[in-house]
Amino acid sequence: MNLFSYDINEKFKKSVAYFSMEFAVDQSLKIYSGGLGFLAGSHMRSVYDLKQNVVGVGLLWSFGYYDQLRNEDRTLKPHYTRKFYYFLEELDVKVSVKVDNKDVMIKGFLLRCDVFGTAPIILLSTDIYENDYLSRTITHKLYDANEKTRVAQEIVLGIGGAKMLEAINHKVDIYHMNEGHALPLIYELYNRFGDIETVKKHVVFTTHTPETAGNEVHNINFLYEMGFFNGLDLNTARNISGCKKSDNFSLTIGALKGAKIANGVSKIHGIVANEMWRDVEDRCEIISITNAQNKKYWTDKTLIRALDEHEDYELLARKKHLKKVLFDTVADQTGKMFDPEVLTIVWARRFAEYKRPGLLKYDYERFVKLMTNTQRPIQVIWAGKPYPTDTGAIDIFNELVHISHKFKNMAVLVGYELTLSKLLKQGSDVWLNTPRITREASGTSGMTASMNGSIHFSIHDGWHPEFAKDGKNAFTITPIDYELPFFEQDRLDNKNMMDILENSIIPIYYDNPHEWVNIMKSAMSDIEIEFDSARMATEYYEKMFNL
Repeated sequence: MNLFSYDINEKFKKSVAYFSMEFAVDQSLKIYSGGLGFLAGSHMRSVYDLKQNVVGVGLLWSFGYYDQLRNEDRTLKPHYTRKFYYFLEELDVKVSVKVDNKDVMIKGFLLRCDVFGTAPIILLSTDIYENDYLSRTITHKLYDANEKTRVAQEIVLGIGGAKMLEAINHKVDIYHMNEGHALPLIYELYNRFGDIETVKKHVVFTTHTPETAGNEVHNINFLYEMGFFNGLDLNTARNISGCKKSDNFSLTIGALKGAKIANGVSKIHGIVANEMWRDVEDRCEIISITNAQNKKYWTDKTLIRALDEHEDYELLARKKHLKKVLFDTVADQTGKMFDPEVLTIVWARRFAEYKRPGLLKYDYERFVKLMTNTQRPIQVIWAGKPYPTDTGAIDIFNELVHISHKFKNMAVLVGYELTLSKLLKQGSDVWLNTPRITREASGTSGMTASMNGSIHFSIHDGWHPEFAKDGKNAFTITPIDYELPFFEQDRLDNKNMMDILENSIIPIYYDNPHEWVNIMKSAMSDIEIEFDSARMATEYYEKMFNL
């Protein structure tokens, strides 16, 4: 079956299957939660731009991640609505996998290249009439909280995805696991090839996070009973994965033992990942390929034209227009009228404790003074989706909602998906990034903000150190000792952040607009090549696929 609408570039002819739990390619296809999906979406768009021989493999989530709505008191309300996609093409083949000793049928749907300008993407669903209700729920919700369902999803992605590609006679040279969710594909390939060394020649792995939640661990006996190892006996599974002395099975370690090479997603993360997994015997090499985003999709074309033509007046005028467009959404959601002349700061990404969405208000008295300063006013917008069962993150979101009622220049938005994300990046002046240091593997939201002249104001972590020239194209929160207790880190990071905001960022914006526009232009120019996903997609071929 020919999946491609374009002629493959000879430089990228090796056939690759890119397995990911989520893809964010368009607002209308709601099969993503956050950063991992945004990254995968940009990668698939650059595959199309470069005419690479890559096909995406994911799951067709019947209810998506969740719809972010509000309760009567305006606090967060996760809501689930069944989705339908008439632009997907049904494949005329089905495959089956064993899940918990039961046959589960899988149907494939194809997203053609030309629908959104991406690689072809095959999406798998168990929500079909051949299955009983329990089996149908496997592909209902992205990152289901039930452990059995979550493992079943990984079986469907890994084993089902490999079988689907075989069923449509699509030859694959390299299987790329974007995170460890697709790990069961290794055991499907082991059944085909008969030894792990041959399997390794065909598998590469990207690890995306040092966070525990992103490096899943399950009891190996439970995984065996669920069918995770695709019929292999338990001793073979232990030997292949290196899980010989413990019953705690790490998907990340399994991937590092089953791939020929792996990568972290920034230079710092490459160092952190090698340190994290240094005691894993016989693991593959971990290199660094820094994440990136698709410039063509994310940037406002009029802003870019003004930059290219050195029209500072037009650049500022366009930015103010984009702020007005964003502020229409702010008014619609909150009833607050923001001013395009006022410095606008945005914190927007997945809500998680380690990302510290509430750091700006840590010293509340100082925060209030900042928010009530009428001489040099600011406006602040928060947006992002917490994991629907992460009560701590939801509490932070709701606390910010309650605080926002006190300020006409503070807004907390819902519906953080591709469309709102683009509005925020194009309509903000400053993009605030405040994770605990070493905890942000890459972070890509600031890249697309910088592409649109929103200045990245960040902790010195993830991709930021590879880009930032402090005060020239970005602002960097002064690094501290990350081994300090969390409460002390928060205190110092807040103090340093507020000092820079009050003494540098706000004065430059209001008192030296010429310097501000130069920082905008430097950000937009410096981000252009190294952090466009065309560079990233090319590096994967050069450093991993063609190895």
